[in-house]
This record gives sequence, C-alpha cells and structure tokens, in this order.
Amino acid sequence: MDFNTGSGGGTESGGSSRGPGGPPPRVSGGASGGEFNISDPVQSFINTVRNVVTAPVGFFRGIRREGDLVNPLLFAIICYEVAAILGGLLSLVGVTGSQGIGSFLISIILAPIFAAIGLFIGAGILHLLVMLIVGSSNSGFEGTFRVSAYSSVTSLVSWIPIIGLIASLYGIYLAIMGIREVHNTSTGRAAIVVLIPAAVVILLVLIIITLIGAALFFSTQQ
Repeated sequence: MDFNTGSGGGTESGGSSRGPGGPPPRVSGGASGGEFNISDPVQSFINTVRNVVTAPVGFFRGIRREGDLVNPLLFAIICYEVAAILGGLLSLVGVTGSQGIGSFLISIILAPIFAAIGLFIGAGILHLLVMLIVGSSNSGFEGTFRVSAYSSVTSLVSWIPIIGLIASLYGIYLAIMGIREVHNTSTGRAAIVVLIPAAVVILLVLIIITLIGAALFFSTQQ
C-alpha cells in the first residue's frame, strides 16, 4: 500500500518527536486489519469498525492519503444502510415511532443515495476548511474524504435513543483525530476544522427549533 504522509510540518517515520505545540509525529505502516476492502467485505468491515472505534489514532495514521475513494465510500454507505434498516425495523414494530412498510422500503432505498451525496458534500466543506486552516501542506481531498467516511462508523448506533447522541459526539472526536493524523497537523487546528461545521449545524438546529416553537406559541394565541 502506498502511503502519502504529506509534506507539512510533521516528522517522518523514525524521526525525532514533535516540538512544543507542533503536530504529532507520524509513523509508517498501517493500522491493524487495514482499511475496508470490498474484496473481503465481512472481515475487513469488522476489522475497520473495531480499529476506528477502539484505536482511531493508529488507524488514521496508517491509512492511505490518496486514491481509491470507492472502498471508504462503500464502508460509509454500509454503516448508514445498517442504521436505516435497524432504525426502520424498530419503527415498524412501534418502538421508536410509527412507520409503514412502504416508508421503510423507501428509507432503505434512499439511505445509500443520501449517504453518498452527504458524504461528498461534507468532505468538500471539511477540506475547504483544511485548506484554509491547515494550509497547502495538507494531504489532499482524498485524505479528508477518508476521514469523513470512516468517521461515519458512529451511524451504526445512531438509531438507538441516547446512545446515538453520545455516538455523534464521539464521531466529532474521531473526525478531529482523523484530520490531525491524515493531514499531519496539530490537534487545535484539526479541532477548528471539525468544530466549525458542527457549530453551524447545531446553530441551525437551534434556530429551526426556536422558529417552530414560536410558530406553535403564536398559533395557540389566536
């Protein structure tokens, strides 16, 4: 596997450790189990989920920096599809709401489509911030795309109440670690890259909730 560690400010494998405030040192080699590979879909999926969740720093440090967007894309789509199926089944039996069989089938058909579209848009926004904050020494869009795709692992439990919320917060942590390792930058810069879009999304949700609440309040006063 060809590893492109980028040209920005880090140390090479076997080099000295980072200086004060600098980016973490990079080591060569892949994470245990490697990335998801469609040629071995079951075992590589299990290995990738385990490595991303339990050892994100080592995993993101060892993945490719360029090329082959298909395998990480498929990994993310599988995660979202599993969530759509399991969440839909709970809704069908009335545990988390009420959903007909037609809506269930439509949701599992549209899930991979929206997942792919959302992944490319999200990775594009993240990489724009990477270019602005990390600078030209970044490892390229493919690296950012991989971080976004593999951070989608948290969607596997997004359908579970409360646990899904906790997992989404862990997903932010995974993205920060991924941006830091893949683009060989500092934790602070990686956090800024990831938290800006997260803050915008939270702000938009709060605005929508406020508008809905205000609409309901005024409707009851009439």
